[in-house]
Amino acid sequence: MKLIGISLAVLLAVLVLLIGSLVLYTWTPDIPVEQLKARWAPPPSQFIALEGMQVHVRDEGPRDDPQPVLLLHGYSDSLYTWDGWVEQLKGRHRVIRLDLPGFGLTGPAADGDYRVARYTRLLGKLLDQLGVQHVSVAGNSMGGLLAWHLALAEPQRVQRLVLVDAAGYPLEPAKMPLTLRVLTAPALQPLWRKVRSRQLAEYSVRAVVGDPGQPRPDIVERLYTLGLREGNRQARDDVAAQALSDFDDYPRIAELRVPTLIIWGGRDRLVPPEHALRFKRDIPGSRLAMFSDLGHVPQEEDPVRSVAVLQNYLDGN
Repeated sequence: MKLIGISLAVLLAVLVLLIGSLVLYTWTPDIPVEQLKARWAPPPSQFIALEGMQVHVRDEGPRDDPQPVLLLHGYSDSLYTWDGWVEQLKGRHRVIRLDLPGFGLTGPAADGDYRVARYTRLLGKLLDQLGVQHVSVAGNSMGGLLAWHLALAEPQRVQRLVLVDAAGYPLEPAKMPLTLRVLTAPALQPLWRKVRSRQLAEYSVRAVVGDPGQPRPDIVERLYTLGLREGNRQARDDVAAQALSDFDDYPRIAELRVPTLIIWGGRDRLVPPEHALRFKRDIPGSRLAMFSDLGHVPQEEDPVRSVAVLQNYLDGN
C-alpha cells in the first residue's frame, strides 16, 4: 500500500509539472481592445454605448428596408462568422450584427451579468437605438438561444425567426466530441483561461465543422486573436456558467408563434440534428432545411448554399 501511495504521489507530481509546463509554454497575455481595433474594426464597424459597454456593431445595407435582419453569433465567436451571409444579403436587406457581450471586440459586461434575460434586454435596446421596429432574427448556436428568447420577449418586433443549429434543448455531454468535452470541462477552465494557443483554436474549429480536415486558417486566426481581447477569457467562463448552464425553460419553445425557419448541419456533433426535429415539432408551421454534409456552423462552412435558403424564406417562398 505504501508503494501505491508513493506511485500516486509521483504521478500527481508529474501531472502538475506537465500542466505547469503547458501553461508556461502557451501562456499568452491579453490584448488591449484599442490594439485589436486597428485590425478588426475598420468601417463599417461602429461602437454603440449600451449598459456600460461599447458594443461592436456592423449595420449594412439599405436603410429603407422595412424588415431588417439581425444576426446573432454563437458562443466564443464574433460578428465575423456572418461575413459570407452579409455579402449575399446586404444588396437587398439591411443587415445588423454585433459582438455579443463577453466576446469579440465588445468584450466583458461591466457588471458580469450574462443571463439570457440580460442579453435579450440589451438586444431590444440596441434595436431601439437603431430605430428598428420590426426585424427578422437569425441566430447560430447560443445566438439561436437568444433569438428565440427575443421572439418570446418581443413578439410584436420579431417578425421572422431563423434558428441555425440553435441551442435550446438540454445537451447530452457524453455525445459531444471529446475535444469539446475537454475544452468545456469546468475543472479545466482555470487552465484554459491561462492557455490560449492557435492549436486549441484549431481543435475547436475541427470539432464543430462537418469535415474536420484542415480548417480555414482565417477562422482559426480570428478565434484565437479575438479570444485574447482583454477580459474575454474570464467572460467566456462566466457566459457558460450563466447563459448556457440552464435549459429548464425549453418547454417555452412551444409558445413560439412567429414564422420560423430552421437551418441545420446534418453532421453537427455539438447540437445534434435530433434537436432540429424537436424545434420543428414544437414550433407550429416551422420549416426545416437540413444540410447533410455540414456541421454546427453552416453559415461559415457553406455560406452560399445556406444563405440561399434564408433568401428564399425572406422572399416569401
